[in-house]
Amino acid sequence: MKNILAPSILSADFAKLGEQMKITQDAGATWAHIDVMDGMFVPSLTIGMPVVKSLRKASDLFFDVHLMINEPKRYVEEFCDAGSDMVTFHLEAEEDIDGTIDLIKNKGVQVGITIKPKTDTEAIRPYLDRVDMVLIMTVEPGFGGQSYIDACTEKIVAARKMIDATGRDIRLEVDGGIKLDNVHVVLDAGADTIVAGSAIYGGDIAANTRAFLERL
Repeated sequence: MKNILAPSILSADFAKLGEQMKITQDAGATWAHIDVMDGMFVPSLTIGMPVVKSLRKASDLFFDVHLMINEPKRYVEEFCDAGSDMVTFHLEAEEDIDGTIDLIKNKGVQVGITIKPKTDTEAIRPYLDRVDMVLIMTVEPGFGGQSYIDACTEKIVAARKMIDATGRDIRLEVDGGIKLDNVHVVLDAGADTIVAGSAIYGGDIAANTRAFLERL
């Protein structure tokens, strides 16, 4: 499975969002990681369906939409309709996990599940026969620019083993504190999809994007 870079727009200049996303694309990125926060599941507030819908009109990047919201089942269909290619939700935030997966799949959109750093990796196991991606958070979700939690490397290794045991093509994404000087750690642990925010959008966006792609 080809390694993928998913630049996180959380660290972009929202006044130039479409323009800056295009810079990453012109530099070789094929995905955009879009963080949605509700101020409840995580402390911060970010964007909602209207912004995703507007960005969809301006970009043909693969939209990797990460819902950091309580009871995501309430909104997953709307995010699918807004133009998401993948909708990922937190197992900690939803009681009806199977129902949420069904709603996303019925829209013809790929499904991702994710866990916070303190959640046991075993939580993903029951759903590996149905999802397209697992996201391991390596910082506490809610804010960009945090430092990578070293203890999470073991979680990536564990998730990789579980995924390989299924024989399915499930992506393993890692998000949180990933920089050029530690991206090799998560790749070596088994990740194939890398989210980077401040390390991409801080400074020369095109050069940062190319530098990451060279490491993948």
